[in-house]
Amino acid sequence: MLQFILRRAFHSVIVVFVISLIIFFSIRLTGDPVAVMFSAGEPTQAAIDNLRAQLGLDEPIWVQYGIFMRDLLMFDLGTSFRTGESVTGMIFSRIGATLSLALGGIFVAMLIAFPVGIISAVKRGTALDFFGRIFSLIGISFPNFWLGIMLIIIFAVTLQWLPASGYGGIEYLILPSITLGLILSGILSRLVRSSMLEVLNQQYIATAHSKGLKEWVVIFRHALRNALIPTITFLGIQFGSLLGGTVIIEQVFSWPGIGRMIIDAINQRDYPVIQGGVIILALLMVLVNLIVDISYSFIDPRIKAGGSED
Repeated sequence: MLQFILRRAFHSVIVVFVISLIIFFSIRLTGDPVAVMFSAGEPTQAAIDNLRAQLGLDEPIWVQYGIFMRDLLMFDLGTSFRTGESVTGMIFSRIGATLSLALGGIFVAMLIAFPVGIISAVKRGTALDFFGRIFSLIGISFPNFWLGIMLIIIFAVTLQWLPASGYGGIEYLILPSITLGLILSGILSRLVRSSMLEVLNQQYIATAHSKGLKEWVVIFRHALRNALIPTITFLGIQFGSLLGGTVIIEQVFSWPGIGRMIIDAINQRDYPVIQGGVIILALLMVLVNLIVDISYSFIDPRIKAGGSED
């Protein structure tokens, strides 16, 4: 286990290095931040040169990258070009909102998808299976921004049960989590169903039935546990995607997450904020994937950490 974790840590360092290289040079193709800052006026060339020097943009690009990597190794993500704030502080002030939204979406998706997927698999070919598949198809087809707006109109504007937007207590998390969870549950329920169907056709399930075990024992203790491996893999990937891919939902619900911060920084050509935000999201996704890989050995003891079987 320790050897596997160390190997993955080494791989993570390579991943972060490659991502830093890509993000550092690609964002510099989007435009000059100094030009954006002076877009409302007509500055002198001396003022432009002075600002470029203050921001460190007057150095050759490879020197800038070297300074960026040096600071990164010292856990310093730099300061925002626009506000002068520490990028590390900006990210950590928003990371709680991002994590809570991603976890809320995953929780709602699991709460809906597991019962729907399990019932569809166990009652294959029945009306319950038909409606379960229709639900998953509808969930996949809905645009998340449309669903979010509809939920705001119904539950915030019409019924006034929940706040329409903002960030605060648990009541602010309900609508955006349901929006993300309902969309994700459509895909997840199909995966749970297909995984369960594959497991239910195995010989050991028939053996469990022949021993006289109760139906729910066979389904949850024997079938579901062995069907969790592909499901957990999917959830790990989706959780990583939700960390940075909920920008539209963050805009709809005015949610102060990292994704929204990065989009605002891209519009303002705020290089340090973009670089810091993307690298932190990459580190979180690497960590989630590591946790998913380790969890395999707990779900199925036949699987070693790293994905191999005895």
